[in-house]
Amino acid sequence: MFARQAFRCAQPLKQSFRKYSSEAPKSRSLAPIYAAVGLTGLAVGLYRYNSGAATAEAPADRPKVFTGGDQGWVDLKLSEIEVLNHNTKRLRFEFPDKESVSGLQVASALLTKFKPVGAEKAVLRPYTPTSDEDQPGYMDLVVKVYPNGPMSEHLHSMNVDQRLSFKGPLPKYPWEANKHNHICLVAGGTGITPMYQLARQIFKNPEDKTKVTLVFGNVNEDDILLKKELQDLENTYPQRFKAFYVLDNPPKGWTGGKGFINKELLKTVLPEPKEENIKIFVCGPPGMYKAISGNKVSPKDQGELSGILQELGYNKEQVYKF
Repeated sequence: MFARQAFRCAQPLKQSFRKYSSEAPKSRSLAPIYAAVGLTGLAVGLYRYNSGAATAEAPADRPKVFTGGDQGWVDLKLSEIEVLNHNTKRLRFEFPDKESVSGLQVASALLTKFKPVGAEKAVLRPYTPTSDEDQPGYMDLVVKVYPNGPMSEHLHSMNVDQRLSFKGPLPKYPWEANKHNHICLVAGGTGITPMYQLARQIFKNPEDKTKVTLVFGNVNEDDILLKKELQDLENTYPQRFKAFYVLDNPPKGWTGGKGFINKELLKTVLPEPKEENIKIFVCGPPGMYKAISGNKVSPKDQGELSGILQELGYNKEQVYKF
């Protein structure tokens, strides 16, 4: 489902390193920003980061669209389409009640469904919402189309007022404020989705002091989804958030990593395995999983740790594969 499958780093990363501290600058806050990205495509919405006034939960009286359990499918209407680049669109789906919120917990995903004409079985695909879970009225999915990808091709062919079936949530990694001292997000392509969902939740909550390091690999510069949002986070929380970008085909003058993510890069930017209470999250194409951490056996079975992270001395309990 991903366009490319590994990450090579041909030369050292030409980015500065900053010493982390536990506090964000108190004099700065971010204006509302729009996020957009997909795991197989994904969600995004209006969202405010604030170093002193953010709240972690929506008002308790707001109805939730996705409540889990044995609920049935929910059909949501497509209300707006925005072309983001040559292969990515932002699709906005309305909730039946404009006061409703998704109700998803971090980190979790949604399941989508459609049945192709003449097909015996429906196509099911998970999406990681990156809109604020407390955003009322709608949910944005940012979908990158993949050749012969039935769901992404279907979503790119949709018109305003058509409907798509959703079900959820699909729980992933339950997050609580300060659950870990330092987390590291190793992402490839649209694998940035659950990473951004998690980072957004951390910096949304002024009580959460978790440090976050992101290593994000892509093919070309215009493939870097959520780049502005990630840069805004880094500028607002320079003591706690640091992002490193790696491109397979970097443009002239590119100062970030070049090639594929490799052992040398991760050894340089990740905390040492002996540090207390750290967690490394991995999400990307199959080839990346194989090289970095080994693949999952199933959604409920993380499998054994292998690859670069195992070689660097991390243990299975220190790594989570989305």
